Formats: sequence, structure tokens, C-alpha cells
Amino acid sequence: MSFSGFDNEDFAIFSIEGLDHRMKALQERLQPKFAELGEELAADLSAKLGNEMFLHIAKHARRTVNPPDNTWLAIADSKRGYKKHPHFQIGLWDDRVFIWLALIYELDGKQRIASSYLKHFSELKTLPSDYVFSLDHMTKPVIDLPDITEKNLERFRDVKKCEFLLGKNIAKENAILLDGDQFIKEAKKVIHSLLPFYQLAMQSRYS
Repeated sequence: MSFSGFDNEDFAIFSIEGLDHRMKALQERLQPKFAELGEELAADLSAKLGNEMFLHIAKHARRTVNPPDNTWLAIADSKRGYKKHPHFQIGLWDDRVFIWLALIYELDGKQRIASSYLKHFSELKTLPSDYVFSLDHMTKPVIDLPDITEKNLERFRDVKKCEFLLGKNIAKENAILLDGDQFIKEAKKVIHSLLPFYQLAMQSRYS
């Protein structure tokens, strides 16, 4: 079975009431798609980077009452987990798909990574103008990348819970989401463009 893309039924999962019912839909409908997509992207990244990358699919295991408003797959260099590592995320809200280079609050070496990004701020600004960034992976609002300022990265550096996610959001109405092959091509294109910043994060987190 190959990845078939994302359709309206996938986005409608987030309107299902109740934790158990929504989780059942996520497990039966989205997580198999994440497995197909993630295996393809993890293999591509492993070849690009010259070291094995591992797929993780969000389980939302800590939730006991409120159903998740978004969900994702993650690809990282660690088999044990991804949250402490720079990683790539692809996932869904009810109105979009996101493709992120994700540096979340549990990240090791967060201040060093933020400082290295500040040193390479001008290079960040050269990424495509339709890219966006976020300072919190659990909220919907994003900021257009052309509007990024050094203060955003300073906040990421200095505020413990602040995160930095960089990439592209694709509205659920975009036809590319319905074509699995085309979406994979787009996801690879975005991820490849973010690889220099992934590698910069990996190099600077312990140095």
C-alpha cells in the first residue's frame, strides 16, 4: 500500500467529539498514512544525511480527557525518541498540513542552537517567501517567514517553553494533498531546503 495523500475525511477527524472516539479515528485512518509517508521520507533523509533516521508517530499517550487538536509524524536521528532532538514533523490541524523543521521545548542545547541561528539570520531570510514559522507547536497561528526578526530567535533562546518551528503550511483545500506522489515530492522539496538549518542545529547543540 502506498501513500494516497490527505483528504477531507482526514481533516474531519478533528471534529469528532471525545478522546476515545477521536483517538480511534486517528489510529485507524491517519496513523497508517503516517507510517507509509514517514517510511518514505525517513529513507530519503537517511540517504541524504548519510546516517539512519527514524520514524516516530505521535501517540498522544499522556492525554486522559481532551482529544488532540493536531497530530503528526516525526523523523529524528534517535530511535528512542524525537522531542530532545532537532527533527522534522509532518502533520495535520483541521484546516492544514504542516511540514516543519521542529525545535521544541525539550530540545537539548536549545540556547546554543538559537545562538547559531542568530549568527545565520541572513540565511534564514533567504528561504522561500511562502514559508512560515511558529514559536509553539501546540497553537495554530503562524508568522510569515519574511516577517521574522532577531527578537523571535532571542525569545526562542531565552524563554524556556518557547519553541521554533520552520517550514511550510498547506491549506486543506490545496489539491496537492490529494495526490500522494505529488505531496511526497513537495514534502521532500521543503525538507531538503531546511536541511542546512537541521545540520546547523545538530552541529551546534553540544558545541
